[in-house]
Amino acid sequence: MTAIGDDFGVAFGGTVVRPGAANYDDLRRVFNGMIDRRPALIARCASTADVVAAVTHARDSGLPLAVYGGGHAVTGHAVCDDGVVVDLRQMASVAVDPSTQVATVGGGALWGDVDAATTEHGLAVTGGRVPDTGVAGLTLGSGSGWLERKFGLTCDSLLSCEVVTTSGDVLTASAEENSELFWGLRGGGGNFGIVTQFRFQLHSIPPLLYAGMIMHPAERGAELLRFFRDFMADAPDEAGGAVAFISAPPADFVPEPVRGKPVVGVIVCYAGDPDEGEEVMRPLVEFGPPAITMVDRMPYMAVQSLIAESAPSGMQNYWCADFCELPDEATEVFAEHGNAHLSPLAQALVVPGGGAIARVPDDAMAFGQRSAPFNIHLLTMWPDPADSEANIAWTRSFAAAMKPYAHGGAYLNFIGDEGGDRVREAFGPEKYERLQALKDRYDPSNLLRLNQNIAPSATPA
Repeated sequence: MTAIGDDFGVAFGGTVVRPGAANYDDLRRVFNGMIDRRPALIARCASTADVVAAVTHARDSGLPLAVYGGGHAVTGHAVCDDGVVVDLRQMASVAVDPSTQVATVGGGALWGDVDAATTEHGLAVTGGRVPDTGVAGLTLGSGSGWLERKFGLTCDSLLSCEVVTTSGDVLTASAEENSELFWGLRGGGGNFGIVTQFRFQLHSIPPLLYAGMIMHPAERGAELLRFFRDFMADAPDEAGGAVAFISAPPADFVPEPVRGKPVVGVIVCYAGDPDEGEEVMRPLVEFGPPAITMVDRMPYMAVQSLIAESAPSGMQNYWCADFCELPDEATEVFAEHGNAHLSPLAQALVVPGGGAIARVPDDAMAFGQRSAPFNIHLLTMWPDPADSEANIAWTRSFAAAMKPYAHGGAYLNFIGDEGGDRVREAFGPEKYERLQALKDRYDPSNLLRLNQNIAPSATPA
């Protein structure tokens, strides 16, 4: 393992954790249990100055650098072997100004932190679908969540960022200041610097939303998916949700015929008046008859926990995703594969686009794909590493079967390490060239390469 000096040569207000420390293994653990990396040093930063010191140390020492925000990405990029982890988890403050409806959020905050602080004032911003998702990774990757058809993606509500570059500079990126960098941060991932603070425009939401989940027998999957597709085509912006091919939990409230077996769930979330939502969503809720209906008025914090227990941390994980069209034959293919998952923890999601997402011009920021009708996300999770080969093969086969219906591009937060060509495809040639120019300017040595990487132009092909 690479030797590390006793300090960074400057004052460091956080704490430094090395192998052998009592909390070392806990701190290097990430959401994906397949990842087992051993950094040489974990720099638990307490301030932006600490981040500058840690980045400078990694750069000058020639060490790999990883950035730990939420640690939720399936890639496990939050940690590295034999390098420096810039750990932002102590920089997790959330401050809300109700008068301007603006939230200032630390780079290590989780969406549960943000939701708790904003909903206290009847406000919210599109955030991750489980509370322990990191704010930084989700936002920089564009940001998908239950409110996206009403308020747009997370990055659409981003007002500014405080950014530490690999040269050690601290910049503000916004529409008015370093605007080209701001363009790239909204969807370009962590390629250009470490964001230590985000400012979001918040949006008013009712105290209670009409939301929940409906479960149907697996054999209704293709029919339900077609109904959902047609319903969402004319649905108002407030109507959000997803179709999920899952296994019903082995719980007493689940009817015996489907308990623990493959089912098709519909998650609904109406981001508006709940009485109006009940009427608008009625066709979707009453389609069936369903096996289980669990839809009611609930606070947004409860909506954000609807699927939290279905994605436990520490499982083996392998993910794939694509933006897709859903002609009738695609619904049959999706249902056939979705109902044949090997692990009861596997999830195959179909998330609708449209609404506010589609009204942002494709060139407004790094993330595009604004016209994509659906985003499919295959999350395969299982507890035993011995089952990895079979579960990965199933996921890849499923993804390959849906490729003929792919719309092009990819939502990079939903995929693993699929190589540089996949990253290029996600942005398209014109945007990738623009992003590469930003990389050349802010990180020409590719120190920030543990991400969905945009390689500098000088990097050999």
